[in-house]
Amino acid sequence: MARKGLLDLERHFAFYGAYHSNKANIFVHTIFVWPIFFTSLILFYFTPSICELIGRQPQCFLARRGLFLNFSFFFALFYAVFYILLDFKAGSLAALLCMGCWVGASTVARAIGFSLAWKVVLGAQLFCWTGQFIGHSLFERRSPALLDNLVQAFLMAPFFALLEVLQTFFKYEPYPGFHTSVKGRIDAEIKEWQEKKQKKIS
Repeated sequence: MARKGLLDLERHFAFYGAYHSNKANIFVHTIFVWPIFFTSLILFYFTPSICELIGRQPQCFLARRGLFLNFSFFFALFYAVFYILLDFKAGSLAALLCMGCWVGASTVARAIGFSLAWKVVLGAQLFCWTGQFIGHSLFERRSPALLDNLVQAFLMAPFFALLEVLQTFFKYEPYPGFHTSVKGRIDAEIKEWQEKKQKKIS
């Protein structure tokens, strides 16, 4: 069932899909989006935990395993909850991936330390972002979504990539008629963009 407002998955998906209609570009983003999310969590691991901020030493089960309630955790949790609210089935899978990334990123960050972590993160981020910009330039021939709506692009990118995989390999859709409706919106947005582009040229 379609929703409205912030939880309008059709609107979010159509916005992102209008900038990613080329299959090659979609593939590029599917490969690079989640590594960007993962490496961001590695860097966020080094932010203070709630326990440190209130002056208490963490002695809980998670802390003994190098998992802390810091910005990395809350960043992943925010994405996880948002995706579940968008679509319970695919969102639950996305939430597991988000929290799995948090655990994995925390483990990697703890093992390599900050002095090496920031270099790894910088290298990975540059590589992945460059790949996506090249994908837009070569295949989509349209500027990335983040240039028009930064927040929506960052929020939807991981979920968009996952939904594309679920649709391609498992024919999944959040509810009957979702992809038909989204395709109509995407076609309309692309047509509007092409018309504006043509007017600028002429």
